[in-house]
Amino acid sequence: MKTLNRRSVLLTGLGAAGAGLLAACSDAPRAAGPTLLSPSAPAVAEAEKKRRCTGGKERRVRLTATAGTVDLGADKTVRTWSFDGQLPGREIRLTAGDTLVADLANHLPTSTSVHWHGLALRNDMDGVPPVTQRAVAPGGSFTYRFVTDTPGTYWFHPHVGVQLDRGLYGPLIVEDPHEPLRYDDEWVVVLDDWLDGVTGTPDQALATLRRGMGGSPSHGDEGHGGGDGKGAHGGMDGMPGMDMGDKGSGTGGMDMDDPFMLMGATSKLLGGDAGDVKYPHYLVNGRVPAAPATYRGKPGRKLRLRIINAGGDTAFRVALGGHRLTVTHTDGYPVVHQPADALLLGPGERYDALVTLDDGVFPLVAVAEGKGAAGLALVRTGSGDAPSADVRPKELNGRIPTATSLRAADDVRLTSRKPDVTHRIDLTGSMAKYDWALDGRPFDMNHADAHPYPVESGQRVRLRFRNTTDMWHPMHVHGHTSQLGASGPRKDTVIVLPGATVTCDFDADNPGRWLLHCHNAYHGESGMMGLVGYRG
Repeated sequence: MKTLNRRSVLLTGLGAAGAGLLAACSDAPRAAGPTLLSPSAPAVAEAEKKRRCTGGKERRVRLTATAGTVDLGADKTVRTWSFDGQLPGREIRLTAGDTLVADLANHLPTSTSVHWHGLALRNDMDGVPPVTQRAVAPGGSFTYRFVTDTPGTYWFHPHVGVQLDRGLYGPLIVEDPHEPLRYDDEWVVVLDDWLDGVTGTPDQALATLRRGMGGSPSHGDEGHGGGDGKGAHGGMDGMPGMDMGDKGSGTGGMDMDDPFMLMGATSKLLGGDAGDVKYPHYLVNGRVPAAPATYRGKPGRKLRLRIINAGGDTAFRVALGGHRLTVTHTDGYPVVHQPADALLLGPGERYDALVTLDDGVFPLVAVAEGKGAAGLALVRTGSGDAPSADVRPKELNGRIPTATSLRAADDVRLTSRKPDVTHRIDLTGSMAKYDWALDGRPFDMNHADAHPYPVESGQRVRLRFRNTTDMWHPMHVHGHTSQLGASGPRKDTVIVLPGATVTCDFDADNPGRWLLHCHNAYHGESGMMGLVGYRG
């Protein structure tokens, strides 16, 4: 097995903005070979010193990446890769201003890394080989050390090949020392789509997908998309009566002999095609629906949900039966509170919500959008029988706030300012050839700076994504959190629907070289990535 794939990248999300923003005052030239800051440049250390002004303690953890058996419940065990044999990995929790010191020990048969998804951290700790560090070889180790100065719900995962679609992930919670929310307890909910050790491995799935529907390996031909023109997962609040799919085993869509390729999965919420990959299981906190994870509490208490989509190819529609949620955060950043019956999360996205618990036993259902199956967990506050594994609460068909319907809280909203530079980025490719790319150029991790999107410190940067494909893409940028529109939410991962154009703004205040990519693990690894690079 190769220790570093040629286009080894994973997902990460680039915040996006609502459609209809004013055109930027200038277009950014796609300069050939600009001089870019290195991850070890003095400017990177200087930015970290400013973060250190917040003070805080040092929190040391050890992560051992290892191959072994993991129990999914209901007598289902799988051979996979995980951190310390746990699924999800052990939660890391610290307070804003603390320094995280994470010692990675690699006991895998191949190289790996750890990426800290959503955090604005120092560039040389971002965990993207070979762009920001050397991959950690088998038997090797690496210590990540950085300040966590922004409270929120984050997570960690590898950024080598499609390793994310194994068990190498876990939640990272940065608490606010001056938390404004009032609640009694919290529950971290991690969603995942699972095939490793059941139908094969993620690498085998990628090899199948790369043959495309035409049956031959894909290269760089651009596909053409349609769509309804609604951007940033917008225009779909409260769509009642939508098809939840059947309640079958999870193959979804049109059955095929191939164990990996999914055909015929569709979703109105996602603008058509729902996904590429056929998964036998959908997990909530590492458990299958027949043996669900259970939160135990008391009726009348207010619970904070921190929901993370750690999936590789699946958007999840999430609802707690018998309850209405209040959305408080997305991708770690606060929003003006908004009621919701259900939430839709693309890979890499996170949502926080408050809920006042009723008395009884209630299903928390995570429907694999368009794929005809779901994950399940339980909330138990009293006596009663658990619902069946195929339960679908009516809240799934209720109001689903979208990114464009949310507003950033006043204290995190960007100041009004025209962009200094705009990068217009076309999302290209097709399922037929599986040739996903940005601007028709499949990304090469070993030549990451070949076609960068250059920025300069102090600029207001606008990224304008135009999806020319027939597939939705959860776009993510590392090291920054963008704002959607003039007052939309701050996000690092955003769904761009087929045929849509989405715009997102951020301030260039974190020097280095940062990936932007589709957080569908298979789209990103096939080439839908790019590099935002600060000029030296």
